Amino acid sequence: MMESIKVRQRVGQDGILHLEIPVGLKDLDIEVMVIYQPVPAVKTVGLSLEDLYGICADDPINIDNEGISEALDEDLAGAFE
Repeated sequence: MMESIKVRQRVGQDGILHLEIPVGLKDLDIEVMVIYQPVPAVKTVGLSLEDLYGICADDPINIDNEGISEALDEDLAGAFE
């Protein structure tokens, strides 16, 4: 039986990738195939308002006078109490 596992790990300065195998796969011969895709660096700290300005420019928020559509919204009774 072939199974797949998706993990995100960092290749060290030495070029070595360390993979932790899930519990249950001990003292067992396995065959491994590695397919890799570089993950773009994400700036997660230090974001300013200037960094975020315009991120929704291609997806504007449209407001109309129709109000809340009960057919599309979940029952939110009691959610804001």
